[in-house]
Amino acid sequence: MYGVDEGDSASLAQAYETLQEHSAFSRQLSEVCPFVPCTSLLRTYSHACYHYGKLLRAKDNPVEAMQVFIAATHSHTRDYHILGRVYNNIGDICHLAGDFPLSYDMFERSAEMYLINGDTLLYYYCINDMAFELAQQGKKEEAIILLSLLETNCSNKYIFSKTLETKAVACLYSQQYDSAVYYAQRMIQEGNDEPTGYLVCAQAYSYAGIKDSSVCYAQHVLQVSHNLFHQNNALYVLTNDAPEDKDVRQIAADRADTQKLIEIRHGKFSQAVQLLSQDLTRKPNMEWLYAIMCTIIIASIVFSILWKRRKTKMHAQFASIANQQANNMIESIKQHIDTTDIYSTLHWKNYASMKKDVDLYMGSVVSKLEKRHLNEVEIRFCILTLLDYRSRTIAKIINYSYPSALKTLKKRISDKLGTTPPNLKDFLLHLLPQS
Repeated sequence: MYGVDEGDSASLAQAYETLQEHSAFSRQLSEVCPFVPCTSLLRTYSHACYHYGKLLRAKDNPVEAMQVFIAATHSHTRDYHILGRVYNNIGDICHLAGDFPLSYDMFERSAEMYLINGDTLLYYYCINDMAFELAQQGKKEEAIILLSLLETNCSNKYIFSKTLETKAVACLYSQQYDSAVYYAQRMIQEGNDEPTGYLVCAQAYSYAGIKDSSVCYAQHVLQVSHNLFHQNNALYVLTNDAPEDKDVRQIAADRADTQKLIEIRHGKFSQAVQLLSQDLTRKPNMEWLYAIMCTIIIASIVFSILWKRRKTKMHAQFASIANQQANNMIESIKQHIDTTDIYSTLHWKNYASMKKDVDLYMGSVVSKLEKRHLNEVEIRFCILTLLDYRSRTIAKIINYSYPSALKTLKKRISDKLGTTPPNLKDFLLHLLPQS
């Protein structure tokens, strides 16, 4: 029907299953992330669903057809034309199952797809389908209101003839038999030769008691239509209205056979609609997403732990290297300075001369400390600390009581430099230039 071999269902089924497998991840991703761009694979998959579903319908397999059409609605394709056709077919299946409210909903979805796609002609056809489902439920006024939208905005002659068909059915179910016949005959005059118009006339005349006309139209329906529902309704009219010279028993037997076939088909269509109802109430399967998210979270935690360990190790290595370099520099400085006699070698009592010597040997450390707003006594404390003088000796050189006053001084210096007393020497070492 749709393949090269005209009805090669096996090749079409294989294409559908292959595309279904290959597009699984893209469909799952689109289900939880609607803004993910639609791929050509999803579009191709939705087309395969539509054509395979149509083939299954033609092969009188509405249950599998419904499964395939449902799959198309979950393809997350942006091809709204194909989605409109898919929902239209689903609406037809619901109609044949006798679930007119659900059929109305599916035709409404189909109309929305066509409207998004800018196809106003098919959109108007769906509006008529929706009105037809309302007519089947006896909601004539609601159907007429919906049809007024078509009469106002659409000038297509065939759509106009379809609205007459819908009005005829609406009047028939509202027991307005004269109006039903009027619209049915107008429909036929407009060139719409569908069996529905003749069947409406047969049923309306039968309900009105005009048996000759009802029999005439019913016989015509049997001649032109192979639709089981049309035949069943036509045989019902003939069973009640046919003249006595007709074989009424044979007509009744034919109708009984037709009803058996309808019951079998109705069971299939009911199963198909049950699948649709289950799908409409189902919740998306998020297990795969949760699994991916958990994997990502666990991997992130492990990576973070490993990175922190590596970073800590690297920092420790860098700190060790930096401290070693600073200590090497202090040892080098000590070779040029006699720490046992800093009064002479560093001109300790003359601050300006001391600053000049210390900056020369220690990479301008005095100037750096001055920029951090340390006073002369605080700077002298820092220099003595860098030269590894013991606390008691430092207190004696700068004339501070030990240990109370010296402890307070060390705390004040640490606060100014943004560090702590235990880390003060390491901080000062890092102010020295690294080799």
